[in-house]
Amino acid sequence: MNEATFTFRVDEALKDQFATAAKACDRSGAQLLRDFMRDFVRQQREMAAHEEWFRRQVQIGLDSANAGELLSGEDVEAEAVAWRAETRRAIIGRVT
Repeated sequence: MNEATFTFRVDEALKDQFATAAKACDRSGAQLLRDFMRDFVRQQREMAAHEEWFRRQVQIGLDSANAGELLSGEDVEAEAVAWRAETRRAIIGRVT
């Protein structure tokens, strides 16, 4: 592993509180900061991947609409009615 030093300023009281909390978890502050950094990077990657997926889905929808592949409001409502009825049957089946 290629390591680098990361130096930053923090309020002394916060540093002391963090060190105490880390010690209570049997971890060092450095271990926790590395974990926090990994989690942050992972979250950013997941958000970027979701954003990319969402943009693709929107484009697919726009392309479909522009190609005339649309459902009427009545068709959508009929599908929703059927879905709700199926969901109710499933819920009732689990209750009894």
